[in-house]
Amino acid sequence: MSLRDLQNLIQAGPLPGLILLHGQEPYFIEEGVRAVLEATVLPENRDFNLSRFQGREFKAMEVVEQARTFPVFAERRLVLIKNIHEASTDQLDGLLAYVEDSVPETVLLLTAEKIDARRKLFQILKKTGTVIEFKKIYDNQLPSFVRELASSLKITLTGGGLKLFCKRVGTNLVEVRGELEKLAGYLGERDLADENDVAAIVSDTRIESIFDLTDVLGQGDRATTLVLLDRLLAEGQAPLMVLSMMTRHFRQMWKIRELTAQKVPQSELPRRVGVSPYFLKGLMQQAGRFDTGQYRQIFELFLATDLALKSSGSEPKMHLEKLVLEIAAMGRG
Repeated sequence: MSLRDLQNLIQAGPLPGLILLHGQEPYFIEEGVRAVLEATVLPENRDFNLSRFQGREFKAMEVVEQARTFPVFAERRLVLIKNIHEASTDQLDGLLAYVEDSVPETVLLLTAEKIDARRKLFQILKKTGTVIEFKKIYDNQLPSFVRELASSLKITLTGGGLKLFCKRVGTNLVEVRGELEKLAGYLGERDLADENDVAAIVSDTRIESIFDLTDVLGQGDRATTLVLLDRLLAEGQAPLMVLSMMTRHFRQMWKIRELTAQKVPQSELPRRVGVSPYFLKGLMQQAGRFDTGQYRQIFELFLATDLALKSSGSEPKMHLEKLVLEIAAMGRG
């Protein structure tokens, strides 16, 4: 299920009494908690009908006592346990009796980054409650998410503005929300944001600089790549992160090269490679600079550099500069 599925479930009503929201995307989990809270307890009634607990700290007896307490001047009460993946076995077992026989006047809402499906508590929740997993979105899903979220803030991004926004912010959805809110405030009464608006207000992060580095490396621009590399390392960016992003970029290029050779339609490439259509043209141009044999050599260089960076006494800058020079010497202009 998605966040929209949860919102539809809430609208259809009534809310189930047992809900578990888990997954690797904290933005969706927090939005899910907010939606359940707003649907369950009015703000003026929360002093009496809302109980909050943390996974590592809660006492099962207190949670159950709160869950079995009838709501005050309201139809339902909400008991929230965040980060239940941090709870001990004894804490989880202490909730078993309640989840096996919950009361209809209470919504017990649990959140977790990950769950152990072998635990009896989670097995019961899957049978008697609603369990929703929120997965991180892929790069090629980001533009549509940004468009939808921007629309909820009453703003629209031009094609160039959307491309730059996605490049600068990435798939951290908490940051996406924050940057869009900043952009909406900057626009004032205007409702259309172009590339200049995005450049003026959206943070120029080190992650963007890594994308710039991988981009110019793919283009064969050795000088600019070395300048960006020096800047990133001076700012404290982890050498292994830089290498990881280089590897990711060239993996996408190689996939595009092979799929193009197989006559896969261009419209299919974003889905097959896992990239946004906004970046496809540039990646296709870069992908054609190398042949299959060169891609194999490049990935052998990536492996050798990874081992060198992880060895004791290594000089990260030297190894990465050597890698850049060797890659730049390959490919067609």
